[in-house]
Amino acid sequence: MTRLLFITERFAPDLGGLARSATRLVGTLSQMGIEIDVVTWSRYLQPGEVLPPESRETKTRIYRIGLYRHWDMTMPHTLNVLDWLHSSHAYDAVWGHYLFPSGFLATWFAGLQGLPSTVSARGNDIDREMFPPGDFARLQWTLQHTNVITAVSADMSRKIQLLSGQDDVLVLKNVVDTGIFSPQNPKSQGRREEITRESLGIASDEVVLGFCGELREKKGQQFLLNALTTVRQVRPACLLIIGEVRASQESVLQLYKTHQPENAQRIIITGHLPNPEAVAEHLRLCDVYLQPSLWEGMPNALLEAMACGCCCIASDAGGIPEVISHGKNGFVLPRSHLHKLGDAVLEFLAMTREDKNRISQAASDRILLEYSLAQEKLQLQTLIDRLIPNSV
Repeated sequence: MTRLLFITERFAPDLGGLARSATRLVGTLSQMGIEIDVVTWSRYLQPGEVLPPESRETKTRIYRIGLYRHWDMTMPHTLNVLDWLHSSHAYDAVWGHYLFPSGFLATWFAGLQGLPSTVSARGNDIDREMFPPGDFARLQWTLQHTNVITAVSADMSRKIQLLSGQDDVLVLKNVVDTGIFSPQNPKSQGRREEITRESLGIASDEVVLGFCGELREKKGQQFLLNALTTVRQVRPACLLIIGEVRASQESVLQLYKTHQPENAQRIIITGHLPNPEAVAEHLRLCDVYLQPSLWEGMPNALLEAMACGCCCIASDAGGIPEVISHGKNGFVLPRSHLHKLGDAVLEFLAMTREDKNRISQAASDRILLEYSLAQEKLQLQTLIDRLIPNSV
């Protein structure tokens, strides 16, 4: 049996797209018959503490390690743990999810042990880490010394080729569980009650502008707030944030409340929703979904919104134009024009119901065809065949 060591900075129940993608990939790899040990770090443990392994699947064990204050203590300690695990389980390959710290550590450890390694680039690890205060030399070393590189979009693949000189980067797309994220609400067993506009305090005549995830600067927080102001000058509207606002960005929201108190009252924040079915229910309430990101890999939340049949207006950051064909299954707004997001929303709202329905159907069809779990399984098999040619 093939054994894989999977290193990731975040893993469920941690928040964010990185944790979600890592957890999903491990589940799919396990279904493919691969035995996986996940190593992840936690701020909720004592520095250096290693919890007994959690078993999520029959072939998966999760080891959580307490973070030290600085990586120069965390890294050597983690290498000791990896040595111990490898001596016990004899891995066939090492996977680093995100280029730093996981990708670097995976590539270094694999090199020391004579194992093949793969790293997956997700977004910020290229678009931000290559600039100060990021460590460009470490980033480039990782890309040049790992065996197989995957990128979440073709846009990121091109950047990696420029950084590493490697021209065989695999595009491993983010995907969506279309059994959960779909235009119709599947009758989920065990659900307490259906989420409705009324239960969230949304008036019947209000337009629902949606956003999903952790709202922060890179996601275009200020542009979302400005769009709410613009739309509410013309018609009743609310901004539904399906998730939460990053603590460091609370001051931006407080400033908006000071200058726009009436508009700020129409911002509805759900808080973190650990249940994906609940996320999907909230997405289906949105009249239009907004993703005005300043930089991106391939946002999970956008794919999930499209799968739910949301009409989406997004920036042209990262891989977004690879999934949205402007005017066909959504709308793309150049990052230089994000200050016009509110006007774009009003233009969309003025469209006929038939045109809106056409775009909604095309959005969900695109995800079902190219971003489903079945597609990811095929991509992962290609990766494993390249990483471990004789794997069974």
